[in-house]
Amino acid sequence: MTDEKTPHSHAFQAEVAELLNLMVHSVYSETDVFLRELISNASDACDKLRYEAISRPELLAGDERLAIRLTPDAKAGTLAIADSGIGMTEQELIDNLGTIARSGTKAFLQGLAEAKDGPGEGSGLIGKFGVGFYSAFMVAASIEVTSRRAGADQAFVWRSEGGAGFEVAPASEAQAARVPRGTEVLIHLKDDARKFAERFELERIVRTYSDHILFPIELVDGEGDKKGEARQINAASAPWQRAKSEMKPEDYTEAYKSIATAFDEPALTLHYRAEGRQSYAVMLFVPTMRPFDLADPGRKGRVKLYVRRVFITDDAELLPPWLRFVRGVIDSEDLPLNVSREMLQNNPQVTQIRNAVTGRVLGELEVAADKDAAKYRTIWEAFGAVIKEGLYEDHERRAQLLNLCRFASSASDAPRSLRQYVADLKPNQTEIYYLVGESIERLKANPKLEAAKARGIEVLLLADPIDAFWTIMPSDYEGKPLKSLSQGDVDFSLVPLVDKEAATESSEADKGILDAVKATLGDQVSDVRASQRLTDSAACLVAATGARDRELERLLARQDRGSGAKPILELNLRHALVKALAHSIEEKKEGDVADLSALLLAQAQILDGEVPPDPAAFARRLNDLIVRGLKA
Repeated sequence: MTDEKTPHSHAFQAEVAELLNLMVHSVYSETDVFLRELISNASDACDKLRYEAISRPELLAGDERLAIRLTPDAKAGTLAIADSGIGMTEQELIDNLGTIARSGTKAFLQGLAEAKDGPGEGSGLIGKFGVGFYSAFMVAASIEVTSRRAGADQAFVWRSEGGAGFEVAPASEAQAARVPRGTEVLIHLKDDARKFAERFELERIVRTYSDHILFPIELVDGEGDKKGEARQINAASAPWQRAKSEMKPEDYTEAYKSIATAFDEPALTLHYRAEGRQSYAVMLFVPTMRPFDLADPGRKGRVKLYVRRVFITDDAELLPPWLRFVRGVIDSEDLPLNVSREMLQNNPQVTQIRNAVTGRVLGELEVAADKDAAKYRTIWEAFGAVIKEGLYEDHERRAQLLNLCRFASSASDAPRSLRQYVADLKPNQTEIYYLVGESIERLKANPKLEAAKARGIEVLLLADPIDAFWTIMPSDYEGKPLKSLSQGDVDFSLVPLVDKEAATESSEADKGILDAVKATLGDQVSDVRASQRLTDSAACLVAATGARDRELERLLARQDRGSGAKPILELNLRHALVKALAHSIEEKKEGDVADLSALLLAQAQILDGEVPPDPAAFARRLNDLIVRGLKA
């Protein structure tokens, strides 16, 4: 018969083994981050038990106290972190401590590998990717985790030395007696990490990182008259429940780093209590740096929902997806504690909170934009592309969001607001002009800017992918419509030229040139017309009025969702190449007309960021014309 106490060995998931190898063989200047992570895990375990006990009070089994206890032993070189939370079953120990089921793991491993040559850099990544427990191996020679699930009779022990695997076995009587409920993480410290068995060091770390944890963190004394006694070393208060007048800037920074598991400084802090039809406390932060999951396809926010200090979920959609970079807590006094995630989707109270808090966040951003341009520029550079998603999704707040937007432009290297743009309109200018493309550099070189530059007209340069989408919706700012330079007709005739000598008149022969090019190109273009956009370049492609902007059409075509609409080819009839084309038409040189027309279309495609459908034919035509010119 098999002994029930026999340990069962397991191999780590490949990514866990790689992670542990990097941690064990790297040098970090802030190894104390491991204690913050283990305390956070213990706090989560207590939160989960308190939440489950709402519907199953028997889980508390007469012991309603939830706490976290640190027990250092300097002589033995060990540190135990124990909690009276939810605990784990044998299978949960295997699943939770043997695998990493997080999409960010690969990115974490890559970042950790890149940072290992710079002491202190790698520790800034821990906590971002759900690998907090494994940070203990930075200081541990071996780890022993004893856990008993709330309501269960049997406890189990997980052991590992950070190598290729771990083992799990039923706990001995002595081990089970130490853990009547919850989890104990016993760390056998490395020789160079024995400072973490010193009480003053543990107190420093707890007060630095975990003072606000809602549950008491107790430190067990091991020497002198107080040996064996436990004393609380954290404030155990929710910072968002404290009065704003009691909070100092450093308190907000500490709260932000702990609540958001962040390592930068908050760029903006929003702290208030709402009273009236609903009562709830709000503590929200706008980060300085982009969170790693900002581009996650799920576009989920990370604002945590509490109900009377009980953690419910961080997936309650308390802010719209275009504010998903905001981190923090909303603690309601009115929602039921047993509210489910499904109920949250259609709960009218949550909807009211979402609308009210969204308005307050936008209000704070407006204040920052008006009163602290440097701070707001930092926020916009990090999150502007995300905020602009609201222009596409939230028609009700569109005008407010347009006020917050900042744009690169042809007239300034610094981001510009629409208010600044309108204040600098040229005489007789009635529209706000913009151009959408893949990059600012490419947009600055776009020939569609030429006529606007000739009249000193500023053009907004939009290079974020979302710009191709929100601009398809009719927009105006203070009565001035937004107009794309790559879509529809553009008429700059009422705006005077900077150099009046550059003005030209059209001739009757122009129509013949346009008709000849259209006949030659056939269905490759929808039309050929004289350009009001060009002054130096020979040709450009634009979309018809009412059709999709050229950049949007390209984005959708890459996903096989393009409309297949043909562009309009615009020609600068004063350009030397177009004049050469006109001469070939007069001389009835059909071969040259065909080559020059195809060359003009290919040039326009290249300038628009596209590759001509037949690059070899383009190269051949170009070579033939160059050789012909050299011979002439």
